[in-house]
Amino acid sequence: MTPVLLLAAEKESAQVTDWAARIGWVVGLGLFVALVYWLMREGWKWRGTLQGDLPELPTTPDDPGPEKLHLSGRYHGSTTAGQWLDRIVARGLGARSRAELTLTDAGLDVVRPGASDFFVPVAQLREARLDKGIAGKVLTEGGLLIVTWEHGDRLIDSGFRSDHAAEHNAWVEAINSMIETNTREGVER
Repeated sequence: MTPVLLLAAEKESAQVTDWAARIGWVVGLGLFVALVYWLMREGWKWRGTLQGDLPELPTTPDDPGPEKLHLSGRYHGSTTAGQWLDRIVARGLGARSRAELTLTDAGLDVVRPGASDFFVPVAQLREARLDKGIAGKVLTEGGLLIVTWEHGDRLIDSGFRSDHAAEHNAWVEAINSMIETNTREGVER
């Protein structure tokens, strides 16, 4: 016999799939994913417990004054000031969301549909700057508006991204100008 005929004679039908083993692997993988998700959720809750000493967030005053600037965009989270990976999750500050920022003479009003709104009085504002990242979000240089503010005994960095990134510079200038004016007035009193 020729070698070609021998090869043709040795061919077997395709192997039958072992469904029990395949189902076992799929169930095992599903359980592993569920375990990882559960551990991540428990870690998030534990972080919130550790940050439980964070006081309630201020609410918007009845008359905040006329609007100086308005921004529509996204809130990307808050971290301990200067530590861009130390996310703060207590009081709802860890939840990303859409955001509407309004700057008035009274301070910075952050309205977040589906998440906790908060207000930062002008006396608690410390700095505004452009940066490239905050816990879980990294963009090009200057892609995020970072507002540093004091709450309780903590300094907090909150990260925002405008729908129109060209607005960021005006916000940095306006907030830093308000901080300088407020500091100067506080010293004169």
